[in-house]
Amino acid sequence: MSRYFTAIIKKEEELYIAECPKVGTVSQGLTVEESVKNLKEATELYLEEFPLENTIPPLVTIFETDDVKIA
Repeated sequence: MSRYFTAIIKKEEELYIAECPKVGTVSQGLTVEESVKNLKEATELYLEEFPLENTIPPLVTIFETDDVKIA
């Protein structure tokens, strides 16, 4: 049975860091595709040891704010 997870990807210097917030796994790669592939592997290994209960996935959306200066 396939399950779907959200990946958050950030670029840090030469690497892309991919995180699965639902599980807490993190991985990296030189490309977005490589980081997600590595995250999938890390998440599957984690879930073998610590399976999650079947739950309704959260709703993920984006929103816009007014332009705010960042220090």
